[in-house]
Amino acid sequence: MKNLMIGLTVLFSGAAIAHGCPGEMKAIDAKLATQPAMTADAKVQVTTLRADGERLHKAGDHTASMKALADAKKLLGL
Repeated sequence: MKNLMIGLTVLFSGAAIAHGCPGEMKAIDAKLATQPAMTADAKVQVTTLRADGERLHKAGDHTASMKALADAKKLLGL
């Protein structure tokens, strides 16, 4: 019973993280659409991190995806 509970916890926490990635990408896209004041280098970093986040999400590595997206959001001031 204990193993079942641990397994379900892992399953549902992974699913929650997986569904967080698209929301983070949407937030980044919305902020970029406002053309925030930033250097060209910062914009390249943000767009690269956002693309990395989407690629990692599609590959199933949601932890790394969320980290890349969080780094992009930090650069955007979100």
